Amino acid sequence: MKENNVSLKCEPDWDLDSEKREHYITFIVNQLTLEEKTDMIHGAGFFKTKGVERLGIPPLTMSDGPMGVRNEFYNDKWVPIGHSDDYVSYAPSNSALAATWNPQLAYKCGRNLGEEARGRGKDVILAPGINIKRDPLCGRNFEYMSEDPYIVETLVVPFINGVQENDVAACVKHFALNCQETNRLYVDTIVDKRTLHELYLKGFRAAVCKAHSYSIMNAYNKVNGSHCSENKELLDDILRDKWEYDGVVISDWGSVHTTKESASTSMDIEMSVTPDFDNYYYARPLIKAVNKGEVSEEVVDKKVKNILRLMYRLKMIGPEATDRKQGIYSNMEHWQDALDTARESVVLLKNEDAILPISPDRIKPYRMICEDKAGSKDDKLVKNNAAPVKRKIAVIGHNAEHNHADGGGSAEIKAIYEISPLLGLKKALGGNVDIQYAVGYYVPGDKDVNEVNWQEASLERQVMEQEGNEKNNKKLRKEIEKNRQKLLEEACELARTADEVIYIGGLNHDYDVEGRDRHDMVLPYGQDELINALLDINPDTVVVMVAGSPVQMPWLQRVKALVWCYYSGMETGDALADILLGKVNPSGKLPETFPVNIEDTVTYKNGQSGKEDVITCEEGIFTGYRYYEKEHIKPAYTFGYGLSYTSFEISSITVKLCDDKNAAQAIALVSCELKNTGDMYGADVIQCYVGDVECSVDRPIKELAAYQKVFLEPGESKKVQLYLYKDAFEFYDVKKDDFVIEPGQFRVYVGDSLDNCEAAGYITV
Repeated sequence: MKENNVSLKCEPDWDLDSEKREHYITFIVNQLTLEEKTDMIHGAGFFKTKGVERLGIPPLTMSDGPMGVRNEFYNDKWVPIGHSDDYVSYAPSNSALAATWNPQLAYKCGRNLGEEARGRGKDVILAPGINIKRDPLCGRNFEYMSEDPYIVETLVVPFINGVQENDVAACVKHFALNCQETNRLYVDTIVDKRTLHELYLKGFRAAVCKAHSYSIMNAYNKVNGSHCSENKELLDDILRDKWEYDGVVISDWGSVHTTKESASTSMDIEMSVTPDFDNYYYARPLIKAVNKGEVSEEVVDKKVKNILRLMYRLKMIGPEATDRKQGIYSNMEHWQDALDTARESVVLLKNEDAILPISPDRIKPYRMICEDKAGSKDDKLVKNNAAPVKRKIAVIGHNAEHNHADGGGSAEIKAIYEISPLLGLKKALGGNVDIQYAVGYYVPGDKDVNEVNWQEASLERQVMEQEGNEKNNKKLRKEIEKNRQKLLEEACELARTADEVIYIGGLNHDYDVEGRDRHDMVLPYGQDELINALLDINPDTVVVMVAGSPVQMPWLQRVKALVWCYYSGMETGDALADILLGKVNPSGKLPETFPVNIEDTVTYKNGQSGKEDVITCEEGIFTGYRYYEKEHIKPAYTFGYGLSYTSFEISSITVKLCDDKNAAQAIALVSCELKNTGDMYGADVIQCYVGDVECSVDRPIKELAAYQKVFLEPGESKKVQLYLYKDAFEFYDVKKDDFVIEPGQFRVYVGDSLDNCEAAGYITV
């Protein structure tokens, strides 16, 4: 038995170089018993590990964090404590962040999350989620960024940098290929090596090799036959050996299935969902395995060293432990950043006849002009000087008033506030406009919008699946349908009497949610019927979709104004009002393709959408826009698409090999002139795509290689320079087991969306 009274205090002149750090860590490990070591590598609570008090080693505390630091739970039961000190900023989702195409906002979102996590005493924040969006039906797509790995790379690096500058570890997730929720614990994703590296791992490689994420979380699923929690190819060959990762690998909660197999890989910390912490695979079973010689104690030592290294970096131990940042709680700066991000995330998809913005002249009060010539002059004088008549705006749809912070699974938080679109419009317009609201459609569980008791109405989701009294089922269906029809008629009646109609619908966290996928892309709750009815009444109805994934829009050709709003956080309402009323010019661009219907998607074609046992990525690298271009399928909206209230002109495009000494390692330089030719301040995103003219392997027609968001005053011009590095031209060579550039000619495209870019020139590499 080792001595238990060893002091680990560092000398005052102890510096932070890696050699002394590793010596210090080894020194600590040598003082630990096997039991103390295993205590450090498994959960001792739902969101923390156990420390070693006698040596001054603290526990490691964690929190969910996709859209803010999650509220506090009891240590051994999944019940919120219910205190008032865990309200936080509700940040825009990763899908909303990606729609901004703005890395600076990614940094701010990460920084604010790190500050609030540290303020709450957290060491690890379980974010960001960066899985590639392969299937539009995936329930967690709202937590992820894009279908394109380059977008992910450019946003995840500043996000992680922002988090970790606050002495909090980011935990990038889910490593890897967690692209569906259906049977996520056991589904086996079969993928070839090129596709794995070129598409699904690029974001993780950037997180590890560029941002140096201090921790990483494995996925639930299997990859090529082996669970990610014990997958040697992912955890050892790629993460530790190829990428030289020395951070901590944390299991997703309940994703570890074995002791020996998981412990033998680079999985460091086992977390789970049950309170029998001492019986976790890395607890008593691991001690037994070590004592039997089935697992070497050196394997355990490596895991403990990784954890201690993390603690050292976070200033939990070591010479700078007294200088750790204290963090802050939610504050006005965070709220402003949330508003800025939400504003830039809104995507204007359609705006025929300049329906938007809704100008002040369209909604200012007006006087009733008296035409009664039979009355006296005094009567006319009174009537013509009466109080002005308010314009009426009908706001219709459940998402106009619904709050989203408390849903989505591990993404739920206690928001310090959340401004709904309805509240945002009322705040912006004040009392001079008559804003009236109708929910329009029935949502199970909303007691305030229906007369059917929830205990009865909840059966709607089960009524087709459960056995029971058919007579009672028919009665319930009849009541629900009657209630739906009533809400639809109320909405239509309101629309008939309104000067402007704004519909705000889409999805919610019954559909965009952890643990299950959608069955189709159809809007739920009969919204298509309602939207068509509103368009019959007022063809100028503005339609706003609030959702985390694409939906089918059969009314698309009829609607004149269409706005897409991802889950945009606490300031969604103010941001949306600013866009609709023209205070802010929309500048969001889609970070994913919106297909017309599910039948057009690659997962549907391959018969792989929502499969429960095995997913085979037969399409290889051809997902998202790569697939639609290859198969000549026209989507509803292309990758990178988004309109503005102003207009832009791209000119003077040049493409040349790079000789700029200030851009080391850049291969090519693409330049252009961007001018705001309209009359409103706004931003456009210059997008550069590259296509290999001839290659020994099948490559996409275009791949995003660079982009830049540019803000311009009316009439202002700016020269834009985009540097192309080797990753813009390379592919993964399976034989060489590495990325390579095959010499030849590459076509370069420049524009402001995938379907609005022109071949600007060629580069020979």
